[in-house]
Parts: sequence; structure tokens; C-alpha cells
Amino acid sequence: MTDIRDDVRTGFAELYGYEPSGLWSAPGRVNLIGEHTDYNEGFVLPLAIDRRTVIALGLRQDRVARVASDFADEVVQIDLAELSPETVHGWSAYPLGVAWALGQHGADLAAVPGFDVYIESDVPVGAGLSSSAAIESAVALALNDVWQLGLDRPTLARVGQLAENRVVGAPTGIMDQSASLLGRKDSAVFLDCRSLEAQIVDLGFDAAGLVLLIMDTGVSHSHATGGYAERRASCELGARELGVESLRDVGVDDLDRARGILDDVTFRRVRHVVTENQRVLDTVRTLREEGPAAIGDLLDASHVSMRDDFEISVPELDLAVETAQSNGALGARMTGGGFGGAAIALVRADDLSRLQVAIDGAFAEHGYGQPDTFVVTAAQGASREP
Repeated sequence: MTDIRDDVRTGFAELYGYEPSGLWSAPGRVNLIGEHTDYNEGFVLPLAIDRRTVIALGLRQDRVARVASDFADEVVQIDLAELSPETVHGWSAYPLGVAWALGQHGADLAAVPGFDVYIESDVPVGAGLSSSAAIESAVALALNDVWQLGLDRPTLARVGQLAENRVVGAPTGIMDQSASLLGRKDSAVFLDCRSLEAQIVDLGFDAAGLVLLIMDTGVSHSHATGGYAERRASCELGARELGVESLRDVGVDDLDRARGILDDVTFRRVRHVVTENQRVLDTVRTLREEGPAAIGDLLDASHVSMRDDFEISVPELDLAVETAQSNGALGARMTGGGFGGAAIALVRADDLSRLQVAIDGAFAEHGYGQPDTFVVTAAQGASREP
């Protein structure tokens, strides 16, 4: 990560004409299991990955905020007094939305100084690896430091979620920001999205001779539009009709009753969330009791549920998963919000090259664009950089 740090520091100085106060970074994340359960107050098991967003930030003498990045041509400028969900748009909604959301969590935006930010990232965009939460978490940690707000990391995760929900307009849960801020090396974050209690779970992939392969289909998606919001609304409808606060309160044993109350589509959406919650719990137990080589069937079952009940997969994701499964993967599933993005496969290290070749061949045979396949490892969460 030395190169990107140097690039960010240089980019900031060239753009703004002075040296930054410091550098902060935050990782993307991949969700091992637990999809669309977070906004239903359920359970998730993400891990921070070794792809990071790095920001340089400098404090100003006025109350102006300026943000720029290597992936956008413009420098966006706004007075802190004018920050609101209605006044920021496009990519700048991620960093500027965090500043606004900190104001909703106690920061006095009439008293804090303005800032300049420059951003670079090697987290793939649109792949379901939460490039957005990496930006939000890095900016939240940086502003918490320089504004001396004293907020803890679970609160900063809520800040990032608020920015995503209200300013970006994506109805996502708190999983992504929690993983980016709380992640630990060689571990996953077992998060209860109702209590926000987080436990660190050792993965043990390396000791077991396993690697986690990302299969980025190149099919881009957006949480701020379309199907994601529809799925969330369907879950909320199901909870109302079942008379519960959220689908967290529905167990696997309740599904027979739910089938008699709900229409078919709503029932299948509910069934996915309920069974996915149970799969998260089973995965945590299995990791602790049997080790990572035993979780493959749970990953496979998760994909079937997302494909058939929640209907958020696409043909490219299904092909990646099926090809991995038939070429030695212990388990595979799409990951992220769906409608594109990436799938993951838990693979023996010795089988990795053969599997990657098979995936490239399968995509070419079906006339799809070449996927990007790469291994990720569980990494440390957001931090201030030296």
C-alpha cells in the first residue's frame, strides 16, 4: 500500500498547494455470508479485505469543504453551512455525506473548520466489495480525529450508514461500514445488526490451505436504484403482515405459518432472510467447531436462496458460482447486494489456478466479458496511516 499512500500525498499537494494534515485509510469488504439480513436486524459475517481507500485530509482556515479524487475530474466545493442531503450529489455524496452525518451525531458544523480531501482507492467499484463504505469509513475516521469528536467506531459505522441512506439515497444496512471499521486481520466480523454487538471470528483459511477467491463479473450495480429498494420494501411488508418488528423476529420454525399469510413473492423474500440468518449462525458455529473447510455447503445453500427466493442473482453470477463448484471449490456464492457484482469461492490453494482458467473459459464460451478473479485476505479495519 506504500505506492497508493505516496500517490495520495502527492496528489493532495499538487491539487491544493500544501501538505495534508494526515492520511487515513479504510478497506473494502466481502461478505462471507449473510446477505440482505442487515437491514432486517439480523446477522452478518463480513471481513475487511486487503483492498483499501486512502484519503489525504488537510484542515482549512475557513468553513469550506473541498473533495477530489483520482476517479473524478472535478473538485467539489461547498460551505459546511450548506451541507444537506439536497445539496450534494454524485460521487461527492459519499465523503460530503459523512460530514453532514457527523453533524447529526453531535459535531457542530457551525464551529468546526473546513477541510480539503483527496481520495484514491484500489477497491473495485461496482463489484459488491463496498468501495462506498471504504470512502465513508476513511472520511469518518479522519474527521473524527481532526475535529476531535471522540466518537467510537460503532458510532462511526452508523454515521457512514446515515450518509449512505440519507445523502447517497441507498437503503443499505450497517454491515459494510461495520466491516470496514471493525475488521481484523485473518478474521471475520460476526455482527448482530439489532444490538450492533460485534464479535471477531478467526477464519483459519491459511492454516487450512484455503484461499478466498473473488470472481468479479464486471456487471455493475447500484444500491440507490431499483431492485435493492424493492427487496427491502418487500421485507418490511412481510414483517408488517406477520406482526413483528423485523424479520429478525421470525425463525425457521415460523415459515409454515408465514406461508399461509403471505403472498408467494413476499414469502420467498422472507424465507431467504430467515434461512440466511440461520446460515450465518451455523457458519460461525462451524468455523469455531470444525474449521473453514466445513462451511462450503452453507455457502452453496446461500447462493441458491439468493438466486431462487430473493432473486438477486444474474446469469454471470450463476455461471461463476456453478463453474467454481464444478472445478473444486468447497463452496461458492454471490456476495453483496446483487444484480451484478462479484461471487466468492472458498478454494484449496492448490486448485486456484485451475479454477481461474475454468472461469475464464466458461465466460468466454457464453459470450460474457472476461471476469476479474483475484484472491483477498482478511485485513485490518480503518486506520490512520503513518
